[in-house]
Amino acid sequence: MPMAKDPKKQTASDLVSSITQSRKNIGTEAGKLLWLNDVVEHDYPSAANYLGLIADPKTVTALEASLRKAPIEMHRANDILRAANLDLLTLDDASVRRDLSKVMGGERWSPVLVVRGDVLAGVPLTIADGYHRVCASYHLSEDTYIPCKIADLPVKEKT
Repeated sequence: MPMAKDPKKQTASDLVSSITQSRKNIGTEAGKLLWLNDVVEHDYPSAANYLGLIADPKTVTALEASLRKAPIEMHRANDILRAANLDLLTLDDASVRRDLSKVMGGERWSPVLVVRGDVLAGVPLTIADGYHRVCASYHLSEDTYIPCKIADLPVKEKT
């Protein structure tokens, strides 16, 4: 293991880099305690139900299939909320409190299901299932990395 630099001789850049790496390590380790390794089966129909409010049935079917096949990716709660253009729900929100109670009681959360946005078209990321879990996780630590399955929007055929 490399010797740490004398704190008195660290540059601001060294310090920022060290803090950033430490926060990422802590966030990843904390995430392992909070999250399951894979999505709970009933979250896929929940995501499809939500997506059915904003997309046609063919698109919903394609997105659900993509979410099922997608690998787990790790992203910070604050980045997910920003990409989705969503506000952080407060601790007064009943579902946020319920999710926090679950994890405080030793249960682990299911990874989040999201649909990638399109920055060129001005379409934000869509949290198809897990918005309350993202907010609950943020309240514990904005640096916790959240496991997500991400589906890309289908490419529209030109007519």
